[in-house]
Amino acid sequence: MKRGFDSERYLTEQSKFILERVNSCKKLYLEFGGKLMNDLHAKRVLPGYDENAKIKLLQKLKDQAEIVICVYAGDIERNKIRDDYGITYDLEVYRLIDNLRDYGLDINSVVVTRYEGQPATRVFMNKLNRRGIRTYTHTATKGYPTDVETIVSDEGYGANPYIETTKPIVVVTAPGPGSGKLATCLGQLYHEQKRGIEAWYSKFETFPVWNVPLKHPLNIAYEAATADLKDVNMIDSFHFEAYGEMAVNYNRDMEMFPVIKRIIEKITGRESPYRSPTDMGVNRIGFGIVDDEVVREASCQEIIRRYFKTACEYKKGYVDKETFERVSLLMDELGLKVSDRKTVLPARKKAEALIDAGAESAHVVALELGDGTIITGKRSELMTASAACILNAVKYLSKISDDIHLISPVVIEPIITLKTQVLEGKNGTLTAEEILNALCVCCATNPIAKLAVDNLHGLRDCQAHSTAMLSQVEEQLFRKLGVDITSDAEYQSSHLYYV
Repeated sequence: MKRGFDSERYLTEQSKFILERVNSCKKLYLEFGGKLMNDLHAKRVLPGYDENAKIKLLQKLKDQAEIVICVYAGDIERNKIRDDYGITYDLEVYRLIDNLRDYGLDINSVVVTRYEGQPATRVFMNKLNRRGIRTYTHTATKGYPTDVETIVSDEGYGANPYIETTKPIVVVTAPGPGSGKLATCLGQLYHEQKRGIEAWYSKFETFPVWNVPLKHPLNIAYEAATADLKDVNMIDSFHFEAYGEMAVNYNRDMEMFPVIKRIIEKITGRESPYRSPTDMGVNRIGFGIVDDEVVREASCQEIIRRYFKTACEYKKGYVDKETFERVSLLMDELGLKVSDRKTVLPARKKAEALIDAGAESAHVVALELGDGTIITGKRSELMTASAACILNAVKYLSKISDDIHLISPVVIEPIITLKTQVLEGKNGTLTAEEILNALCVCCATNPIAKLAVDNLHGLRDCQAHSTAMLSQVEEQLFRKLGVDITSDAEYQSSHLYYV
């Protein structure tokens, strides 16, 4: 993969800039937007970006930083899912805490925002409290967002409890958008001011990138990624008016900036140093770009990927038609076609050929390896198309002939018997995960199978496409293997029960 981004340069620049902001006050509340770790979107659009760069940044600052995690009570109550991992927000909070602790970072507490006594949320807080993790509950801020006098009063921010913090940097993060990070930060500023502590607020939002052009594919890829949130990139008019410089921001920050500025000035009793939404941010990611052409190409590929993802979500009923049409317009804006993704046409042509040969339906997965070779796999009674494609790919990487069977029938037959007879499943077709488990069992007696397993790492950072939507289990398997896969918005069968 060509490198378009220098993570080390970025980390050096970013940590330096945050420390400069911290040195201007006694305590900085730093709102972290986007994903704190495993930021696969940033990794895809900025080849060379470390998906855990933000965590490594916090590691550099860990002696000075502690972390507060916000989660909206309504998201817990309705079991909102984090799409990339397929887990609910409560589980994501648990996972986040474990991972942050593994990096040696200090977890201050979990704040449940807009709490109204929801039963599932009480259970969530009980679990945390009984494992020694402090929790706080915040209700909706009275008067928000227009009545600044009420917001900045004991009826507004003062009605919520103060979160006890001890370090100069307080990172406020969340499992997803709409979790109440901003309100938590500003509420803390109010409480700190009442205690005579000079505290300040800044925002760390990776995208859009303020110092690349508005219509750069990197920023358009962000619009495609947040189409369901109706985010629209725009020129920061406040910044241009203040400094005569072009900077890119997005509609929600632009709309809220005048209110936030007034709230901060009301809390602190002095003029805000921030003259624009861009001023409020501390993001320096644009300074890590080392090859603009590589970033442009990667961003265009991400837009195509988002098009397929949104089409599938629309088919499943998760997003509305307007969201899908929005991503389609972004494709048109850059003159992109689905065929610009190299694995799409080979998968579709293979499926068409199977149907022409008499198959009633055909599900095919095509995968592009690092040397540009396209490998395909088709669904059969024995295994799914994903399983077949992965097996064919590791055979190619291991230089194993196609006619050699990697998995013994002696291993496969008991698995099928377990699925269909013992567990009474209707479908005996083996999934990709089941096939890989069977392959690993064969490693004990078959050195060729061991060679194939050893070469699974060769699939990392490869691209793939499926002619039908995959099950959640197989989507997660491809993610774990490091394969970026897209799917046509077609179901594998006419059955309504589809997981």
